[in-house]
Amino acid sequence: MRKPLHYIAIEGPLRVGKSKLAAALAERLRGRAIFDERSNPHLGGFYTGRPGAAFRTQMHFLLRRFRQCSEAGIEASQIPVVADYLFERDKIFAYLNLDDDEILIYDSYYRTFKSQLPVPGLTVYLKATPELLRRRVSTGPESNVSDAYLEAMVRAFDHFFSKYDPMELIVVDAAQTDILSRPDDLQALVEEVSRPVIGSQALLPI
Repeated sequence: MRKPLHYIAIEGPLRVGKSKLAAALAERLRGRAIFDERSNPHLGGFYTGRPGAAFRTQMHFLLRRFRQCSEAGIEASQIPVVADYLFERDKIFAYLNLDDDEILIYDSYYRTFKSQLPVPGLTVYLKATPELLRRRVSTGPESNVSDAYLEAMVRAFDHFFSKYDPMELIVVDAAQTDILSRPDDLQALVEEVSRPVIGSQALLPI
């Protein structure tokens, strides 16, 4: 896999501040930000438990994220590129939401798409707790998400990053570093991420 050093990805569960950090970091590095397109015509049915909606929702996200990553010109970019998601995010949610038969179909597409995409030179994981996520999703369509699902989501992200292969990784405790409402926390994190990183390091909190 290719790892352009100017490609940075921010990842974490729902509402932890990925987009805000990506925008601030891209501005600091005089680069450009790529934001996950969160609109999905099948999400409403997924949140209300409509049969088949989970599979339709996941495949829509997979195809759109692949198209966005492949058309972004990341490898050829002359300036830093900061994305507010990893492509692997899609598979984390697929394994939470789909049954075994659906996973078999999903995986065949996922493996083909992933092999064609670049890997970030640096990844920032905003680590959260179920309690933090519950406070953040208390309004909007995500308010229907159960506590059990939020707990499963946190476990899935923690498990993924405990075995994350690329070495350049920064882990940040989002519960103690409030980049959404405290400008000083956001600025401090941007400064930390802007420095050279070798290997994996934890900022818990910064």
